[in-house]
Order: sequence, then C-alpha cells, then structure tokens
Amino acid sequence: MEAILLFGLLILFMSLGIPIGVTIGLVTAICLGLTTNIPMVLIAQKSVTGLDSFPLLAIPFFILAGALMLQGGISKRLVNLAESLVGFITGGLAMVTVLACMFFAAISGSGPATVSAIGSFMIPAMKEKGYDAGFATAISAAAGTIGVIIPPSIPFVIYGVAAQVSIGDMFIAGAIPGLILGLSLMGVCFIESRRRGYNRSTSSFSFGAVCKALKEAAWALVIPIVVLGGIYGGIFTPTEAAVVAVVYSLFVGKFVYRELNAKKIYECLLDSSLVNGATQFMIGLSIAFATYLAMAQIPATVAAWLSAISEKPAVTLIVINMFLLIVGCFVDNIASVIILTPILLPVVTRLGIDPVHFGLFMTVNLAVGFVTPPYGINLFVASAISGEPIESISKNLLYILLAMTGCVLLFTYVPWVSMGLVNLLHK
Repeated sequence: MEAILLFGLLILFMSLGIPIGVTIGLVTAICLGLTTNIPMVLIAQKSVTGLDSFPLLAIPFFILAGALMLQGGISKRLVNLAESLVGFITGGLAMVTVLACMFFAAISGSGPATVSAIGSFMIPAMKEKGYDAGFATAISAAAGTIGVIIPPSIPFVIYGVAAQVSIGDMFIAGAIPGLILGLSLMGVCFIESRRRGYNRSTSSFSFGAVCKALKEAAWALVIPIVVLGGIYGGIFTPTEAAVVAVVYSLFVGKFVYRELNAKKIYECLLDSSLVNGATQFMIGLSIAFATYLAMAQIPATVAAWLSAISEKPAVTLIVINMFLLIVGCFVDNIASVIILTPILLPVVTRLGIDPVHFGLFMTVNLAVGFVTPPYGINLFVASAISGEPIESISKNLLYILLAMTGCVLLFTYVPWVSMGLVNLLHK
C-alpha cells in the first residue's frame, strides 16, 4: 500500500509540473503523515544531516570548475584540437563536436554544461557548413551526455554517496564506457554525414596543425591528468580534486589564456551558486525520502515485484533498463539516482551485480534521458543555442538513440567493459 501511494503521488506531482525537489519533499511528508506516527521533524533532520557530507562538497566545486573552464577559453581550445584530429574525415565537424565533448567531459562532470560549452561553438559552425540545423543540434545534445560518464562525473559522486561505494572506483568504471559511447556517436556522425552528403571541415590531415592545436590546448589537457591522476594516485580525494580543478581553471583562465576577468568570475560564482543551491535542496530532501523508503521497506517490495516477473537475471536486467529509460524521459539524472538507488540496488545485488557496475549502467541509462522528450535537458540547452524547435531536433535522434541504447545493453551485459579497469587497478 505504501509503495502504491508513494509512486502514485510522485507521478501525480511531476505531471503537474511541480519542481522535482519540492515533489520529493511533499511526497515524503504526505507518506510519513499518513502511514506512520513519526514526527515531521524527521524530514528536516535527515535533510540537514544528510548534506553534512564531505564527498558531497565535490558537487559545488565541480560545477564552479566547469563554469570557469567555459568562460576561461578552455572549451574553445579543445574544439580546435578536436578539429585538427578528425576534421578531415567525412562529417568531420559533427565528429569534432563529439570529440570536443569527450575532452570537455573529462574536466566538467556535467551533461548540460558540456552541451553549452561545446555546442555554442559547434552548432553555428555546422550550420554554416551546410549541416541540417536539426541534426547539428541533435548530435551536440547527444554528445553532451558523455559529460556524466567520462570522469569526473557529478552523478557518479551522488551515486557513490547514496550507494556507499568508492567514488574513485565509479570514476574508473566510467572511462572505457565513455570512450565507447563517444566512438559510437562518431560512427553515427560518419554514416549520417555520408548519407546526407556533408563535407569535411578541413581538406586533409596536417601533423603541424595537430601540434599547434595541441600546444594551445596543453594547459586544458593537463586538468584531467591532475584531477584523475591525483585521485587514482591517492594524492587527494574526489572532493579535494574538485577544489584543485577550480584553482587550476581559475589560474589558467586568468593568467595563461587571459580570458577571465572580474566580471566573468563573478558570473561564474553566481551561476554556480544558483545551480548548486537547487541541487543541494533536492539532495537534502531526497535523503529524507530515502529514509522513509527504508522504514516502509519499499525497496524489498519492489525487489519482490521484479523477482516475480522472472527468476532469470537477464530478464530482470532488461526490465530494469526499460524502467530506467522511461524514468530518464521525465526525471532529472541526479534526482533519479538519489531516488532509485536505494530502491533498485538491493534488487541487483541479489542478482550478483557489483554496485559499481550497476551505478555505471544506471547512469548511462538515465543519461539517455538527456536527449529524450519531454524532459531532455540537453535538448533544451542545445535548442536554446541553435534556435531549432524540439520537434525538429527529435526527428534527427533515431540513429543516435539506437547507438546509445546499444551501448546501454553492452555495458549492462558485459561487465568487463566497466569493471575491467577497476579490477585491474585493484590487483
């Protein structure tokens, strides 16, 4: 009964357009009041104490680092490097977009931020070279999803806290899947560009141009080496790595590329504060929500439902994947991770799935929702940049979504893809 009430209220409030953070708080309060005798003060207590977490400090710092990288000229130099590497191939500009997003993903941790940073350069460039505006916008939105898979990743930080697993292991697990997803999207770019007759962005490969672009982008490329190398080398924690990324981005943007001034720094601080405020509000209430789930034994109820469908792990995983893909269409990635982790993690661990492996394919599943209406936050960011309506963009998503779904199935049923590097580094 509690599970039906909870999910019914969630669907009702979200369909009414109530913000997800407010929805989570309301559902928790209503269910707590109707099904238990526990005082409502529990919500405030769990929301505040749940945010008193050192690992969660990584989120505001990674958000700020991404903003500083965008305003400090780092994204522009990454685009130039990507163009020198793949611009000579058919559909080169579209491939440049994907490759540049892969570079930026390694220093930002956010899907929408990656779309904004790279799409603002590449969407106008593709349109100028004759690319269909809908396709240019669609591939930019899809490539932005790599921002939450290639480490560092904000959803990985949140999952690590929610599931009590190593955030460093989550980062390691995302490296190979992020590369595979990027290469899959580049394959779609090549096939679609050849079918539509899109030209190369540069006439031929030039080793000199690559060296020049690499030299200009060298300071930007050092960031993932410092951040990830420091984490895996045991020099600092993911939270400390986020602080290092902020200091380094500020230094490079201000003193090396000289594109950061006082006004831009203030704008970065303001934008990051607003995004972080909304995120922390949602996380705090979600922790109270997770507490109610545990008290009402809803994860056990859901596990029983899923077990009743089939005793075969492969079938159960398909059902979970389909569920996550549907949820991703309507709910933000971060909110979904917080809400669903305590519900689904007991189910998959019972099937023998490693929690790190589950966190990886759950995040990729939900990342597909970045480019699927009606939520599709990456679609809205890309649409705002290009001026293309969502309907026009959606028409160009078929093969992109097929490639992304294929990657989801690969990551789900071939654990080595995500866990191979983790296991190797722990030997």
